[in-house]
Amino acid sequence: MTATPRYRIGFDIGGTFTDFILLDAERHDIRLHKCLTTPADPSVGALEGLGEIVAAAGLTLADIGEIVHGTTLVTNALIERKGARLGLITTRGFRDILEMGTEQRYDIYDLFLQYPAPLVPRRRRLEVTERLDRDGEIVTKLNLDDVRAAAKALVDDGVEAIAIGFLHAYRNAVHERAAAEVIRALYPDIAVSLSSEVVAELWEYQRIATTCANAFVQPLMDRYVRRLEHELAQRGFAGALYLMHSAGGLVSPDTARAFPIRLLESGPAGGGLATAFFGHLAGKPDVISFDMGGTTAKACLIENGRAAIAAEMEAARVHRFKKGSGLPVKAPVIDMIEIGAGGGSLASVDEVGLLRVGPHSAGADPGPACYGRGGTQPTVTDANLMLGYYDPGFFLGGRMSLDLPAAERALAGVGGKIGLDAVQTAWGIHRVVTESMAAAARIHIVEKGRDPRAYAMVGFGGAGPAHAAGVARVLGVAELLIPPASGAASALGFLAAPLSFEQVQSHPLRLDAPDAAARIGAVLREVEAETRLRITAAGIAAADVVTERSADMRLFGQLHEINVPLPDGTIDDVAMAAIRAEFARAYAERYTSVYEGVVIQLVSVRIRCRGPIPQLTIAQADVPAGGVAKKGTRQAYFGDGFVETAVYDRYALPQGVEIAGPAIIEERESTTIIAPGDSMMVDATGTMRIRIAVAEPAAARITPATPLPRRGR
Repeated sequence: MTATPRYRIGFDIGGTFTDFILLDAERHDIRLHKCLTTPADPSVGALEGLGEIVAAAGLTLADIGEIVHGTTLVTNALIERKGARLGLITTRGFRDILEMGTEQRYDIYDLFLQYPAPLVPRRRRLEVTERLDRDGEIVTKLNLDDVRAAAKALVDDGVEAIAIGFLHAYRNAVHERAAAEVIRALYPDIAVSLSSEVVAELWEYQRIATTCANAFVQPLMDRYVRRLEHELAQRGFAGALYLMHSAGGLVSPDTARAFPIRLLESGPAGGGLATAFFGHLAGKPDVISFDMGGTTAKACLIENGRAAIAAEMEAARVHRFKKGSGLPVKAPVIDMIEIGAGGGSLASVDEVGLLRVGPHSAGADPGPACYGRGGTQPTVTDANLMLGYYDPGFFLGGRMSLDLPAAERALAGVGGKIGLDAVQTAWGIHRVVTESMAAAARIHIVEKGRDPRAYAMVGFGGAGPAHAAGVARVLGVAELLIPPASGAASALGFLAAPLSFEQVQSHPLRLDAPDAAARIGAVLREVEAETRLRITAAGIAAADVVTERSADMRLFGQLHEINVPLPDGTIDDVAMAAIRAEFARAYAERYTSVYEGVVIQLVSVRIRCRGPIPQLTIAQADVPAGGVAKKGTRQAYFGDGFVETAVYDRYALPQGVEIAGPAIIEERESTTIIAPGDSMMVDATGTMRIRIAVAEPAAARITPATPLPRRGR
């Protein structure tokens, strides 16, 4: 990866739509494209879309120097349990670790608590004789005959992948590597995942569950990436292909095949990068990301121009919004939260007569009722169409027409159950979605000790600009940014990502140990060498690799860790003092002051290596000569009834123009709603900056409750 090629493409396969961005690095302009995802085989729609976007630009795939891809393949495989037939080989006595979990309840009041079923049924979880102690010292040597017998039994049972997870293997990988060597020699076509390679971190349940998840999707990702490479080559593409990983960086196809679990939040990570990029262009280093697509909506915080990276996430939750009800995945991920529904989320009336939206989605097939593809249940998109926000003849820039009568029938069918007509039902859906998303985002932000009113918001995604102002108003956010390419911003974010890879190594160590500095330094050197190799193997020159070091630390005896940056250079007494001071600062920010005399424990070290960050520059598109910004007017609903609302063509809005609400701004991939009282201005980058007439957030209004009368016994 030397000079940045002129033409680069980012494409993101979502649950409903596949988004494409074509960047011309010389002219600094972008071309957008969006097509329906093909659920049976997402690569079919993706390859067709790639052909369409390059043809529209007068190019071929042979002209493209780099393609960056984000996919929901891993997420969908875990949710739908459509991965490989999987086996697990573990230490004798530990085959039930996947059911034992952490022995914690995520809802202490639920008497019928459910957890996701393990990815490996018990009959395919086999034990072998071996044992390491907590320091990685061999207690019982690995019995290779046990490994051969277990592997044969699993292969005879038809497994396609095997996960190997031994006790304390994060401290010493010798037994896992020996077992893998035996299995690969006997069965070279079987995918093998080692816990010491996937996540060399303590917490046995999370480590083994993550390794199983990696193995579960490994054959699927291998087939997918190989097919994609083949099909692109057949169409003349000779450039570099990279895939987006969950922590906001790129990996080579080989790394994606080896560690597919790192791609679990591939698409949303691009949205976080796009938010940071557009926040930087607008001079706003602290922003809230609001990404609402066809299936889900997500939010994350960008502070000082960067998104925070979490060390763990959950997949395939039994209860969508209940933390702890899913499969734990120990892999770095941009710290974001799913806050609600997407444009295709279904509306219904629950058993107590309340209007609900989600969690189920109409997806791309059949899609919302207004798509005319057989859907009969109303969705958020149907509601927005009924309210006049969308032009039925200009969906996807006119490439797709929406069926307003079908949307009205679907809305009336649900609303009639609770005495509402189609318009009232549509407004109820719009408000329920907006309020629930704002409430979830507020909890996420406040839990981090932040005040949402101190931030601007960046709204994007196919459905995001239609709801972002409402969410911002409820949160108390005063300014909303709708960037260029808002309908496909995640795909644009891919093009701002560097090649990167992160590895973790657990090495519990008290900082008051006499040899602490030397031991920390040795672990850092070992992990950094392995991590740098991943980057240089993908084509980055060794001199261009940037290393970031951090550690998960806690007070000795505590359960949870916090991540603390580590200083560069040699770990000596000066560096150790800096580490203690940084931990005290981070601990005080989250909890309270560190008391004098307490012992600090380092649990794990983390190394992130990355290549150069692409210099992404976008010029505002030239307003076409003779273009008319105002397209006309139409009736749109804003709570008190329908209002005659001006409709504008975003592509014809010149820099500096100001528009007062109510107004509707249309572009091919999304529609922005400006409510009465709000105003919008187009800045020099083409970003629409909307000033929100902020009402006091509902959660901040406290009405004293009337005391209930006391009853006698």
